[in-house]
Amino acid sequence: MLREVIYCGICSYPPEYCEFSGKLKRCKVWLSENHADLYAKLYGTDDNTQEVEAVTNKLAESSIGEAREEKLEKDLLKIQKKQENREQRELAKKLSSKVIIKREARTKRKFIVAISGLEVFDIDMKKLAKTFASRFATGCSVSKNAEKKEEVVIQGDVMDEVETYIHSLLEEKGLKDVKVETIDAKKKKKPAAEGAAK
Repeated sequence: MLREVIYCGICSYPPEYCEFSGKLKRCKVWLSENHADLYAKLYGTDDNTQEVEAVTNKLAESSIGEAREEKLEKDLLKIQKKQENREQRELAKKLSSKVIIKREARTKRKFIVAISGLEVFDIDMKKLAKTFASRFATGCSVSKNAEKKEEVVIQGDVMDEVETYIHSLLEEKGLKDVKVETIDAKKKKKPAAEGAAK
């Protein structure tokens, strides 16, 4: 047989748990007015309790307690709103930023691939470098670029594979709308070398 559960009109907890709501005094007043038998069962009915109850009534009806409680609730709402706004700004920042995959020629037919712009997405660059090193069987490291931001540098011409991996990594994080830009930077020939060849 199911037992009917009574919920407090002040804190919405069952009366047995009102002490954890922080509004125990007001809860006791409500319980004594609406469910006297349950109040007697939980808190007793001796003379000392009635004195406490009288003080409780005064405190519960005082405007200082309610005003303070309302102020705390307003402050809590403000904090929650600020948190939501901060999360929205961070998400907008993540969606507006882009990942740059750049292929640079080193010497003759050797290339390096540099990936930058991932630090915004809370991706551990060292773990990513280790993953790339084992996945492509090449040398891979994390270094600072000219803009003083971290980038992953991979030895070898693996730009296409890196691009597909970055896309899948961003999709796992729920950021498939992020732009991934690929740049193929070829080394410029020196003008002095051209003049010597003629």
